[in-house]
Amino acid sequence: MNAILDYLLRIDFYERLIVLAELLLIGLFVYAVVNFLEGTRGERLFRGMIFILVVGSLMLNLVVKKFGMDRIAYLYGGFLIAILIIGVTAFQPEIRRALIRIGQARFFTPSSPLQLSRSVEQIITAVSRMAASRTGAIIVIPQQVGLGEFIETGVRIDARVTAELIETIFYEGSPLHDMAMVIQGDRIIASRVQLPLAESEAMPGRPLGSRHRAAVGVTSSSDAIVIVVSEETGIVSLAMNGTLIRNISEAQLRRHLTTAVVKTTPILEKLGKLQKDDENDASVEGS
Repeated sequence: MNAILDYLLRIDFYERLIVLAELLLIGLFVYAVVNFLEGTRGERLFRGMIFILVVGSLMLNLVVKKFGMDRIAYLYGGFLIAILIIGVTAFQPEIRRALIRIGQARFFTPSSPLQLSRSVEQIITAVSRMAASRTGAIIVIPQQVGLGEFIETGVRIDARVTAELIETIFYEGSPLHDMAMVIQGDRIIASRVQLPLAESEAMPGRPLGSRHRAAVGVTSSSDAIVIVVSEETGIVSLAMNGTLIRNISEAQLRRHLTTAVVKTTPILEKLGKLQKDDENDASVEGS
């Protein structure tokens, strides 16, 4: 610590600003990684690795270099390489999730968000009825990350979203009621879609069924929103960003879906809608 203080006192003001900026960037990077891994097994691994690296670096600078322990310093370099290899292996699911989000992100969705806004009430109506009758269901609503690899595992439908059709598909006697339904815009794209199941470590607490695990699994590797209706209790749950929100009300579900529509609506479409609203307001005032 004294060596660090001496170094800061020796350098000029401009170099101190550079050091401060570097520390700030490192802190932001660590915060972004922890925030991305929040609620997953990787979060605990990352915290443990950071602790080991910080303690090791302090020991290296305060003890090893002070007493000239060159062999320990050499072994520490090999230890860092081993930590890197272990990290890549341990964080394989999280690295895959990050690469999927980067590689599949689409910055412009031409019409889907506006169409989805017309489907929100139909979805909410169907979910409320299925919750009342305790009909199990899982509805996936993709946003900017495509889910083509999962959709291909199901049965293509390509039908307009209606509450009656959603209820019919998830009716227990229907051949398509099992697994998930994917809705994009105002269309039901596919049903009986197989989704990846989340690891049990990612869902602490009371054990949940396959629908809830699938909801957490697909939202951990995408920005999709998933609605789950439990056939045992009729409870409605919502999964986003690998997190499951249990027992949400109809008003909360409407707010989350409406927020998703706003977030995925392209900027140019938002500006166009605002301009149109302004013109309508102006015409009303003029009349």
